[in-house]
Order: sequence, then C-alpha cells, then structure tokens
Amino acid sequence: MTRIAANLQAVRARIDAAARAVGRAPESVTLLAVSKTWPATCVLDAAACGQRAFGENYLQEGLDKIAALAATESPGGLEWHFIGPLQSNKTRPVAENFAWVHSVDRLKIAERLSAQRPAGLPPLSVCLQVNVSGEASKSGVAPDDVSELARQIAALPQLRLRGLMAIPAPSDDPATQRAPFRELRQLFERLRADGLPLDTLSMGMSHDLEAAIAEGATLVRIGTAIFGDRSASV
Repeated sequence: MTRIAANLQAVRARIDAAARAVGRAPESVTLLAVSKTWPATCVLDAAACGQRAFGENYLQEGLDKIAALAATESPGGLEWHFIGPLQSNKTRPVAENFAWVHSVDRLKIAERLSAQRPAGLPPLSVCLQVNVSGEASKSGVAPDDVSELARQIAALPQLRLRGLMAIPAPSDDPATQRAPFRELRQLFERLRADGLPLDTLSMGMSHDLEAAIAEGATLVRIGTAIFGDRSASV
C-alpha cells in the first residue's frame, strides 16, 4: 500500500467515525482531496484508491494537472474543484475547466463565471465563501450579507448555487472549532428555509474535520492528512 493510499484509508476512517459519533451516515460527507502543490502523480495515486474529487487553489497549477490527467482518467473522470481566491481576470479558465468553485464572495465574480461557462457544460456548481471569523486577512462575504448575495447568484443562468464554504481561524480546541462551523450551518439552514435549494456545507480540513462533521459538514477539504506536509512537495 502506498503512503497516499494508507493516508486516504485513515482519513476515510476518521470521517466514518466522526459521522457515526453524531448519528450521521458516513456517506453523507464527501471527501475533497486538496492536491495543491502536489504533482499529478500524487493525484493519480489517490485516484487509484477511488478518490474522484480534487481541490486546487492555484489556477495555473490546477489547469496543468487537469490537462496532464485528461488522457489518463478512469471512466467517469475526475471532478475538479477550485477552492482558492479568484480574481476577476482569472474567471474564464475556471469557468471552462472546473466543475465547482468554492470561493465565490462577490457578485461580479459570479456574473463573470456564469457568462463564461461554456453552453455545452452543465451549470458550474458554486459555494459562497463566508468570513465567519471576521478575519481581515481572509476572503469571504460577511455573514450579514450572505442572504442577498445568495439570491443574486442563485438567479444566474449558468451557475448552480450549492451552498456555503468557510475557512475559520485555526484552533486546537474542539469547542472553539465548532463555533464558526455552527454559525455557517445556521446561515445555511436559514437560506434553505427561505427557499434556496442548497445541499453543500464545505467546511473542515485536516485538523478540524471532526468538529466540522459534528456541525453538519457535507464536504470536507483534506490536503495534509492525505498528501503530507506541503513543504515536502516543493
């Protein structure tokens, strides 16, 4: 068994245990393998273990991997998620090559993604990034502005608003970890109660996936626990 295969097995076991601990079905949580800074060969190793969804933060690196792996993907292909900050001059290649964008936080970005999504592809799945911790250094829409922006984005023709995403301030305390995830879930539930057909809470990473799953995460973004310390990939 390769290192990545063993790590994937361990992460899936953590997801399984975390879900069962709060009475959830493990299959209700999607694992997104965050492959940023790791070469295409590492993606192939994970794909060989059945991993299908991969997240990239850096546009050119992601595009290079998508191109490199296009001819080697197994039937059904891989699903590519863009999860990093997105500038308006970079929206076209994202709209053309990715299935998901988790980091939408402005109407302008969403409008460009919708206009630039090729007509022959399904609508681009998007999540609103919410700055739940109020950090000046973090991207994301303020919680008070989520409802209006969500309604505006949900009306765009070539996008499908799937849910919310957050990257809270890191903490080693489980209770502290859970608080911002709970806030995001409450926002999510309010939007659903208002009639938006959302299905995705993208929250939780290698250090806090248990707290995120306890608060309702439907997708966890895991990099280090699968591929290793990123400094080793450089």
